[in-house]
Amino acid sequence: MKFTVARDVLSEAVSWTARAVPNRPASPILAGVRMSAADDVLTLSSFDYEVSANSEVAATVEEPGEVLVSGRLLADISKSFPNRPVRVELDGQKVSLTCGSSHFTLAVMSLDEYPLLPAQPEARGRVDAAVLAQAVHQVSVAASRDDTLPLLTAVRMEIEGSKMTLLATDRYRLAVRELSWEPSDEAYSEAALVKARILQDVAKSMTSGGAVELGVSHEAKMGTSSLIGFAAGGRRTTSTLMDGDYPAVRRLLPESTPIVAVCHRQSLLESVKRVSLVAERKTSVRLAFSEGQVTLEAGQGENASASEVIEAQLSGEDIATAFNPQFLIEGLSVIDADYVRFGFVHSTKPAVLTGQEKEDSDEITNFQYLLMPIRFGV
Repeated sequence: MKFTVARDVLSEAVSWTARAVPNRPASPILAGVRMSAADDVLTLSSFDYEVSANSEVAATVEEPGEVLVSGRLLADISKSFPNRPVRVELDGQKVSLTCGSSHFTLAVMSLDEYPLLPAQPEARGRVDAAVLAQAVHQVSVAASRDDTLPLLTAVRMEIEGSKMTLLATDRYRLAVRELSWEPSDEAYSEAALVKARILQDVAKSMTSGGAVELGVSHEAKMGTSSLIGFAAGGRRTTSTLMDGDYPAVRRLLPESTPIVAVCHRQSLLESVKRVSLVAERKTSVRLAFSEGQVTLEAGQGENASASEVIEAQLSGEDIATAFNPQFLIEGLSVIDADYVRFGFVHSTKPAVLTGQEKEDSDEITNFQYLLMPIRFGV
């Protein structure tokens, strides 16, 4: 094997592919990245038992071949090279990398022991990469970080025709984002559970592709989703799907909210961050809405306390409630609008946060963030 590739092209491709290299591989062989060179294309691939990554870039190939080397070390070396072409050559059980006056050799790992990458599921449609990244960012904040509840560490992806819905919950909040995509078949429907951290990584790393192709494969015997695949800009990645019955979270969203409060999102976010400085662990930030204002309070008794008042418009009766400050901050941070709208049924019932472009404009309903209140003083 012998080829030459641009330094930046190699560095970016290796760094992206090495994302799938596990930090603590179950087998040493899984720490490798496979390089295959043929027909002036360099293909890089990596694999663990949850996710695989594959990237194709242009290269000048003199002698085709493939080799397996340490993924982390290859990524570090590629980033350290000067901005000059990189020449890669296989010499027995060593791989030689030369860039300008820099020269490295890497030990070859056994290709015979390296598992085959799973087949990429057939693409069933495409979605704008930036829209997908934003949707995943908004929803994944509500996914659980508790591995003892594995189902809740996932994002549920539902597809019905040209509508895609992402949902996540950790039992204390729920995030729902609807977006449009372009299915190859308008009658296509699907439901899949993808680990939130994997979906976040995919969304972040494929934003430059313009559009992301998506497909889900099924176990022939079981008839259930088993693998999801994403492809964009010469990059492909797959992830195993989680099995299980996701909670029926949609029923938590109220049909109507008789009490509505609207305030400037950034002003409220900054205010919550300030008053929550005195909120001890597992204590709340209290919000009292009345005509023209919302009063925020945190802390109590002999301990530190804080309060602040900002403008708010209220429709319906006065209402006071309290939230986990971090959950409230995260929800406010991912709403993509200048104003935030709180929809209430009762002070003890979950509130629904949505966005508005202006104080008196219509509600933006494609993203909803439902937040459970907590008892005062808790």
